[in-house]
Amino acid sequence: MKKSVMGMVLGVMMASVLASGCSSSTGTASSTAVKNSTAAAAKAGTTAAAAKTGTTAAAKSGTTAANKAASGKSYTVGIAEFAEVASLDNCREGFLKGLKDEGIEEGKNLTVLYENANADGSTATQIANDFLTKKADLICAIATPTAQAAYAASKGKTPVIFTAVTDPVAAELAKSDGTPVGEITGTSDKLPVDAQLKMIRKVLPNAKKVGILYTTSEINSVSAVKEYKSLSSGYGFEIVESGVAAPTDIAQAADNLLTKVDCITMLTDNTVVASLPVVLKKANDKKIPVFGSEVEQVKNGCLASEGLEYVSLGEQTGKMAAKVLKGEKKASELNFETVKDASFYGNNKVASNLGITFPDDLKKSAAKMFDSITEK
Repeated sequence: MKKSVMGMVLGVMMASVLASGCSSSTGTASSTAVKNSTAAAAKAGTTAAAAKTGTTAAAKSGTTAANKAASGKSYTVGIAEFAEVASLDNCREGFLKGLKDEGIEEGKNLTVLYENANADGSTATQIANDFLTKKADLICAIATPTAQAAYAASKGKTPVIFTAVTDPVAAELAKSDGTPVGEITGTSDKLPVDAQLKMIRKVLPNAKKVGILYTTSEINSVSAVKEYKSLSSGYGFEIVESGVAAPTDIAQAADNLLTKVDCITMLTDNTVVASLPVVLKKANDKKIPVFGSEVEQVKNGCLASEGLEYVSLGEQTGKMAAKVLKGEKKASELNFETVKDASFYGNNKVASNLGITFPDDLKKSAAKMFDSITEK
């Protein structure tokens, strides 16, 4: 635009020089022409400047509008929970809190789709497909079976953030170096097996056999049993395992296991934990202690646990999900995270019922001691 205006001005000046050799009347006319042309050029320049200013203002306005639109973005998140288990409920609570801490809040800029698979794998797949049909921006999968179902259904098109997955590598949700296999990442609730065995030995100095009930189709449980077996001899224990295929198998498996062991230690096995009241009832009748894998199990009647606090685990997961939703990171760019810190939780009421006394050092180090049993 500037070059065009300068050309006009130079043209006018040349015309003025040529006109100076003509008659006075012609000179007057030429003078008038120069004056008019100069005014036109000035007007053209002003118009060009105004156009440029307008373009700059429009660009600035567009940027502001874009920023405003971005800050006002809303999200839809599908939360798939595998079973009605207190620890998994706590994960969901923590997940929403983690999102809220990052400015993504239900009722404001977040729509939550929630479904529970009731410990059924095929239902978990149906839930994942339903979330995809409803155009969820992200799926939060709570527990290993739902994480596997969600990732298989999404085919990498919708990010999946998991939590309460004990062994993401064994579940084929992460590579051996911790990097994601695709648009999926999250948090692991890997059990502090060594700390649990050490605690059981302190509480039951004469125990020899530790029983474990687990679901054979849950890869997280298979992995945990393997670790228990590899570490148990260091504490003078023998692990006696009993695998089940479905919830209907648990009562009979518990009856059989309780005839062979001095205590039972629970895993974060979704199917078995959902039937915890059944296991506790049978164990209490025989005065055999049941150790939990996390705080909620201790509140509900297990003797003690070196376990995790699942609200915090969920909160950590929510913060990871917020990064993905905001576009700060892709799920495939975030390695899964593991909570390493476990705490001792004990139930004084259960200990009294079983005639057991907790060592003083455990009581002093406890994150919390419970004096009652919470009925589910």
